Amino acid sequence: MTKDRLYLFDTTLRDGAQTAGIEFSLEDKIRIAALLEEIGVDYIEGGYPGANVVDDEFFRQNRTRRATFTAFGMTKRSGRSVGNDAGLQAVLRAPASAMCLVGKSSEHQVKVALGISGEENLKSLRESVQAGVAAGKQVLIDCEHFFDGYKGNPDYSLTFVRTAIAAGARWVVLCDTNGGTMPSEVAEIVRAVTAVVPGDKLGIHAHDDTGQAVANSLAAVEAGVRQIQGTLNGLGERCGNANLVTLIPTLVLKPVFADRFETGVGPEQLAELTRVSRAFDDLLNRASDRQAPYVGAAAFATKAGIHASSIAKDPSTYEHVPPESVGNVRNIMVSQQAGKSNLLTALKRHGIVLDKDDPRLERLLRTVKEREARGYSYDGAEASFLLLAREVLGTVPRYFEVESYRASVERRHNAKGQQIDVTEAVVKVVVDGERFMSVAEGNGPVNALDTALRKDLGKFSGDIGDLELVDFKVRILDGGTGAVTRVLVESRDASGERWSTIGVSANIIDASFEALYESITYKLLKTRGTAT
Repeated sequence: MTKDRLYLFDTTLRDGAQTAGIEFSLEDKIRIAALLEEIGVDYIEGGYPGANVVDDEFFRQNRTRRATFTAFGMTKRSGRSVGNDAGLQAVLRAPASAMCLVGKSSEHQVKVALGISGEENLKSLRESVQAGVAAGKQVLIDCEHFFDGYKGNPDYSLTFVRTAIAAGARWVVLCDTNGGTMPSEVAEIVRAVTAVVPGDKLGIHAHDDTGQAVANSLAAVEAGVRQIQGTLNGLGERCGNANLVTLIPTLVLKPVFADRFETGVGPEQLAELTRVSRAFDDLLNRASDRQAPYVGAAAFATKAGIHASSIAKDPSTYEHVPPESVGNVRNIMVSQQAGKSNLLTALKRHGIVLDKDDPRLERLLRTVKEREARGYSYDGAEASFLLLAREVLGTVPRYFEVESYRASVERRHNAKGQQIDVTEAVVKVVVDGERFMSVAEGNGPVNALDTALRKDLGKFSGDIGDLELVDFKVRILDGGTGAVTRVLVESRDASGERWSTIGVSANIIDASFEALYESITYKLLKTRGTAT
């Protein structure tokens, strides 16, 4: 039997950016887009062109490899023509093959929030969609307040949907804007909409204000919609959006959905889900939810002895899916074997193939577990993991040795009497027995150390000329001024490749220097290979 195609639309970079306490930098958005590509979503909504400098630059720079790159905006304002609406024009001009416009589909909201007639609102909708189609864009319409609007006046909300489709919209997305609709209500209303518009043109955008965004999304799918909008780890304003990290494995692994539907997510992409979810949390500089479905550290953990005994005989007794299917591991007495499987998968990503009985794999597993106990986390630092693996395997050379380094910060007054901070770093390295000393100033100790370390590496200096530090994140793992500090550094070079390295220490400078050292080492490994 032919399966219906479900399309996954990610709005982390737009709706997720509205999360309290979250601000995405340009580098954050570029990295998140790359993570999303790894798990096979169909659409990536990049943000709101014309709204801010970061989004403008992101649209200028970013190109998705597989997913449909989507710009977000609003239908044109009443009283203005399409050509005279700056916001709509920014979306139409954006270098994205799709555009998602939000419009109010609730007659009550049209009157209260916009202060215009229902017909004028439909006119704006119609002309905006037609403009997008004329510009060669795939047009999506987010029907804001749809479910509450339908309850108040179903005729108007259905007319809004019909108008968008008649104007040429590819998708009309039903939004539970305040997150208060129940799954049974979602199912009933979606079925009513499919009597007017085919389900393969309908989507669902659910918020989690009652903790049911995932349930509402699944109810909508069963009732007929064929596109699901959500975010990584359920990020979003107020209580968040539907969590794609929970939705994806449910759709792919649970027979009630897997037997009827297919997505763009294959087994290899699904197996990256845990890593991507945790790497995203690392990028946000926050701890991952240990009890998150599918990907949490405790999702397949068992403490009770009787449970562990049962799992050893038949894992399905306490595991609803195999943990390795989503890239997670079983955390019980057989966790060491599961850990080996996870390591083999991670090594394979870097072109390293080992036999599961290779004694070096056992040594690497012990090393990783020991370092994780000290605060390291390699989900968001793949370059550091590769270096650690190659070190244990004996296949990474020592390109240079750091003999010593020093950083000092001085606050003083300059000749004009202005108070200034001056940071200086001194780094001594040895390359092929020859000693090099570099001194550099920076806008802080990390910047100064980075500049000094890369200032003179002898014969390797040319290899790192295009190396650039693009992001730096610090996280305190334990409370107090003497706490353990974890530093994540993201780097890139002229090839466009980005990589992340990690350092851990009670001293933030030491942790930072470790991450910087590994970033340069990875660059040299990439450039020189194992030959020095």
